[in-house]
Parts: sequence; C-alpha cells; structure tokens
Amino acid sequence: MMMSRLRYADLSPEGFKHLRALSDYLTKSEFGESLLNLVYLRVSQINGCPYCVDLHWGDARASGEDMQKLNAVVVWRETPWFSERERAALNWAEVVTRLRDQRVSDEDYEYAKSQFTDKELVDLTLAVAQMNALNRITIAFHQTPVDEAPSRRPGSESHRSGRYLV
Repeated sequence: MMMSRLRYADLSPEGFKHLRALSDYLTKSEFGESLLNLVYLRVSQINGCPYCVDLHWGDARASGEDMQKLNAVVVWRETPWFSERERAALNWAEVVTRLRDQRVSDEDYEYAKSQFTDKELVDLTLAVAQMNALNRITIAFHQTPVDEAPSRRPGSESHRSGRYLV
C-alpha cells in the first residue's frame, strides 16, 4: 500500500476553498445528491481513484442509494437499475472524462441534451471536470481510503465539512 505524500488541502487552503465553493454550488443544483454521487463514483472508477471511489460509494449509501445499484455503476449499460436521466449522466461523465480524440460526439451530446437543460448540461460538465481534477490530485498525492478512516466516513463531521472535498 502506498503512503500519502502531502496533506494537499492543508497546504493549499485557498485553492481548496474555491473547489469547495464549486462543490457547494453543485450540491445545491437541480441534480440532487443521488445523481451527483453516481457521476462522481463513475468518474472516480474510470480514473482508478481508490479514495474517491470509497468516498462517493459511501456518500451514496449514506444518502439512501441501493447497494445493488451502486455496485452496478461500473456496468451501468448492462443493468436495468438506472433511469434514462441517470444513464445520460453516466454516459456524459464517461465521454467527458475519456475525451476520445479530444472530442465529444454529436450523438453523445444529443443524448445528454435529451435529458438535461442547457444549464444542467453545463453544471453536469462542471461536476465531471471537478471530479477529474480531484481524482488527479488525490492520486498524485497517494491518498487512500484508509488515510482518513474512520473519521472521514460519511456522516462524520470532518467528512461533511468538506475538509478534503473529494
């Protein structure tokens, strides 16, 4: 197991203040906690961020998401447990995270537009971009799920305060 390198949020509190502000904005958006957690979880799975997968899986469970559904996020296309809106969000999260050939296809864009307003699609893209940035920070500095356990678990004060945001 890797050891953590730096306590990045403590070393750059001003930078993380702005990331927390975006997180607070997105939490208050029309998506709702459930959809955001699914998007954050899927982006973190794609990027291979163990800390963020653990955190957002736990957040989703704490907010009442079904365990079977959460376990199927990685194979969402092959399961019946996701609404059309959730499928569009997960698809958008994947194509924006992977950006094949530095583009998002018209088909993927139209699919997302069929489920989201223009503002919602911009906010969804902000959520995906934010999670990609946080995954990269967390991976670069080797933060693992055990680094903050159990105090950062969903429901704990340090977790809810957004201290490490991811």
